[in-house]
Formats: sequence, structure tokens, C-alpha cells
Amino acid sequence: MSATRVAFVTGAGGVGKSTFSAALAARFAAQGAGRVLLITVDPARRLASSMGVVAEGNDVVEVGSGTRFWVSMLDAKRGWDDLVLRVAPRPDVAERVLANGMYRNITGRFVNSHDYIAVERLYEVTKSGDFDVVVVDTPPSRNALSVIDAAERMREFFASRLLRWLTLPASNRLVAVTSKPFFAVADRVLGSRFLSDVSEFFALFRLMEPTFTAHAREVERLLREPTTEFLVVTTAEPAPIAEADFLAEQLRSRGLNLSTIVVNRIVDAETRSEAVRLSGVPLATTTERMVREVVGTIEREDRACRDLAVRHGCEVVTVADAGSTVNDVAGVRRLAETIIGGPVP
Repeated sequence: MSATRVAFVTGAGGVGKSTFSAALAARFAAQGAGRVLLITVDPARRLASSMGVVAEGNDVVEVGSGTRFWVSMLDAKRGWDDLVLRVAPRPDVAERVLANGMYRNITGRFVNSHDYIAVERLYEVTKSGDFDVVVVDTPPSRNALSVIDAAERMREFFASRLLRWLTLPASNRLVAVTSKPFFAVADRVLGSRFLSDVSEFFALFRLMEPTFTAHAREVERLLREPTTEFLVVTTAEPAPIAEADFLAEQLRSRGLNLSTIVVNRIVDAETRSEAVRLSGVPLATTTERMVREVVGTIEREDRACRDLAVRHGCEVVTVADAGSTVNDVAGVRRLAETIIGGPVP
């Protein structure tokens, strides 16, 4: 597709995945990697709001001024509308799809609608050539896999018997005539033109099949390009580690480039050094107990990192606990500084 570098950030909820995604994007920008875009696919809007970014729809908004760092929130409704307008074979087809009584309901509710429009958005920004690096903040935990698999599922849907069955009345005159009595009964039970609108919608949808399928194949290729990497963020607690193990195995089983596992919120270097020093010094009982607890935490974190590296054969890096909640641009930049060891403009 393009030389755009893409980094997918995955992980369980509550481990700092979104914050790390923002810091990673800030790191790329500070390192002079070019124009960097952070896309948050997570339906929660916490990331953009915490960074003080007001983004409507799929707008791309620069963080600060002259930072070469942009943020975009995924808007599934606008994304589907824009996609229909862009890929419909003729303007009248696009108008009929957008005016269809079932369109809003189906695109808003059918399984993985949000996921597919996310990968379509990824296709759009990487194909545009406007950005050199794209960091994708995925939904928490296993929902990230739904985003990764969405292109393949959409391609399979267009080849399925279900789609052929749904579009048969609209594409076959004989079937349309013979099915009228059934549609009349169904409409009385389910509401005016319910099945008719469903059939018409999918018939129109199928007219866009060549473009949908082509985009899906492009995205599937993008996911496996050498310039695309996947990161798993976790903390050293047992439950997030178990989820990180699952995500790492799933990514590897799909043949994707699992580059890094990030163990977040570990004990910082200064506290580690002080705890090790005090562990060999006679102390008051309460203080000694506190030091033992800190040393135990450090040992558990180190063991977790070693085990992850052995199990998954990828780089395991650590990020120290920030000491306070990172919920604004300044905090994201401070975190990015600790990752790159230098100032973030």
C-alpha cells in the first residue's frame, strides 16, 4: 500500500493502553519520524478528551501547534456515510443507500460494524500518504482482535450464501413476484416495508462489493507488511498478564508481527535502587516490612517480564509508574520523555 509505518497498540482494559498509545505517538513525533497520526478506535472518548482535543466525526486535529502530531477519533456513523458516498458506483446508488429505511439501523447495529469502519479508516489514512506513522489505539482486550479480523470477515460476508439469500428478491424478478405475499405478511408483523427495506439495502450494498472486497484485501496485506507492528500493553498483575499472553498468542497465530510487550506501571528505578539498599540495613519493624513488600513487588515484576520474553520470543520493555494519573497533553509528553530519554517539544 504505502511506506507508512503502522503500530497497533492492544491490551486489557485499565492497564494504560490508551495513555501509552498517546505517548508512543508523541515519541515518534519527537524523534522526527515525520507526520504522526494517533487513531483511537476505542469507542470510549477518554483519550481525546484527556488530551484536550475536540474532534468531530473523523476529523484529524493537531495536538498543539507545529508538533507534527495529530489525533483522530473514529465516528462509525460518519464513517459509513463517507464510505458509501466514496465507493458507490453511481451517485443515485449512494443516495438510495443513505435514504434506505434500514441503513441507519443496520450499519449501527450489525455485528462488528464499528470494527469494519475502523479498518476502512485505516485504509483511507495509509493510502492518502498524508502521514508517515499511524498509531492505532484499539478497543480493550479481545475486542482488538475483532478490529484486526474485520477486513477478512467483511470479505467473507460478500461471498456468503446469506448475502445471496438477502438480495435474491431484489435481484430476481420471479422471486420478487412470488415472495410478495410473504413480504406483505412480514411487513404487517414487523412493520411497514421491513423485509423489503432489508432486501433492497443489501442489494444496493452488494453493488459496492468490488470496492469493499478490494479494500479488505489491501488491509489484510497491510496488517502483514514489515512496516506494521503490534504491541501488547499489560501490567505485572496476574489477570492482565494472562490477557497479554492470550493476545500475544492470537497475534502470532495470525502471522502478525508481534514486536513488543510493554509492562506498564512498574516500580521506578530510584525506588528500586533504594529498596535494594535498605534491604540489607537493620530497620524498624514497620519500615522493614514495607521494604520487603517493595522488594517482593520488584521481584514479581522482573519475573513476569522474563517469563513473557521466554514465552513469546519478542522484546519486553518496561514503563515506570508515573506516580500520578496521566490525563492531559503535558502528562503524555512527560511519559514520552521517559520512553525516549529526551525532551518532547
